[in-house]
Amino acid sequence: METHRRAPVGRPRGFDADEALERAVHVFWEQGYEGASLTDLTSAMGITRTSMYAAFGNKEELFRKALERYSEGPAAYVGRALREPTAQRVATAFLDGSVRATTRPGCPAGCLGVQGSLAAGESGHAARDALVAWRDEGVARLGERFARAVDEGDLPSGTDPLLLARYLMTVANGIAVQAVGGASSDELHRVAALALRNWPPG
Repeated sequence: METHRRAPVGRPRGFDADEALERAVHVFWEQGYEGASLTDLTSAMGITRTSMYAAFGNKEELFRKALERYSEGPAAYVGRALREPTAQRVATAFLDGSVRATTRPGCPAGCLGVQGSLAAGESGHAARDALVAWRDEGVARLGERFARAVDEGDLPSGTDPLLLARYLMTVANGIAVQAVGGASSDELHRVAALALRNWPPG
């Protein structure tokens, strides 16, 4: 008996949700949450608004999914850095990854997690709050890793793990802003090296 597979309701044939989401990431990354119109998003994604709503929900939900995809892709360096064997190597890998992600060829300059919604009107509050939580989670993960380093004697006993984590995140966020302003990868790698020059000795 011959069977015919039907495309899900609301999606055109050949619809690739992963590819569409990847394109949405780039639109939000380049234009920010409020700057990205539904027309911009659906045009880049190659689908209709009906298809977008059916597959991803509303714009806010699409943004949250795009942020998750960004975390798994360009921002995956965070997880890799946390697995480094010493706190100093964690910090070095974290800032190196930040430079690479914010100056990546073929991608918008800067960081979706920073530029996505720094300043937001009423319609962008949810996106702004999502990004604040995303950045705070990054600080918390670094802080936990540095607390372990203190326990292991890899960092001095008087070190404030959370303050050290927030320092690194502040440098990384500044790198993202500088990247948008046109700073080169080489320049930003030098900034990262300078930021780590006075790293606490083990």
